[in-house]
Amino acid sequence: MLDVTLLGCGGTMPLPGRWLTSLYVRCNGHGILIDCGEGTQIALKAAGLSAHDIDLILLTHFHGDHVMGLPGILMSMGMSGRSEPVTIAGPKNLMKVVPSLCAVAGIPFGLQGIELTEPECEFVTEFEPALKVQAFQAWHSVMTYGYSLVLGRLPKFDRAKAEENGVPIKLWSKLQKGASVEADGKTYTPDMVLGAPRRGIRLTCCTDTRPTERIVRYCRDADLAVLEGMYGSDERLEAAKVKKHMIFSEAAEIARKANAKELWLTHYSPSETHPEEWIEKTREIFPESFCGTCGKHTTLRFADE
Repeated sequence: MLDVTLLGCGGTMPLPGRWLTSLYVRCNGHGILIDCGEGTQIALKAAGLSAHDIDLILLTHFHGDHVMGLPGILMSMGMSGRSEPVTIAGPKNLMKVVPSLCAVAGIPFGLQGIELTEPECEFVTEFEPALKVQAFQAWHSVMTYGYSLVLGRLPKFDRAKAEENGVPIKLWSKLQKGASVEADGKTYTPDMVLGAPRRGIRLTCCTDTRPTERIVRYCRDADLAVLEGMYGSDERLEAAKVKKHMIFSEAAEIARKANAKELWLTHYSPSETHPEEWIEKTREIFPESFCGTCGKHTTLRFADE
């Protein structure tokens, strides 16, 4: 399962009760942070979460409202006793920007960088082999990436299939975990003991962008899509186009096309002081639309849990 907490839902500048962009995801005891705007430390504490367990930080781009909380959160991690390296992924020049940004932080652990240069790429997390990170370019005024977290799931163990294939009982456990085994001069593979494929979990987060078909593709069948809604009113569409942002109805249209299960809107303009005023109209496009708020939480579970 994935525990998801929206720490900050604001864009440009923080407001009372609204911190800047940040999303926290917990997977099997490991924390993943998508963006780290100003106020992330406070929002993390308010949500009852710890900075210590953050193993992976994914930065969408280098605008200040997405990264200015990074020195503080890394300092908090060090003060909590963190000593293991932390991996940070983001656009090209990541390992120039981050060390410069954090020069005064005094971080007592190493930083490992994954610089993204291709339009689309995928990597597996070190701490959870079943969790893949899919990065994809968005459409903003600077190089920007969205991210999908995909938690895979092995098929169920099929005892009858294992016995039919003559697999020794002593090998069942390893094969069930997805590893091939050689024994008595024969190679045994997981498909000899496993049943039909099972659906995993998909979470997609993409802010600071105009709509693109690539975003629709990465939101396809997502259990949760966290997408930018800079403005609620359709009358602000031209302003959104100029600044390379999205409005509520555009995010809802992406979720509808992608057949997502649920949509959280985030990254509101400071002028959007009451985003909830626009949610009913947004639901005319995609019924499962919700206004993101600081501390909003959900748990994404496998289908039969």
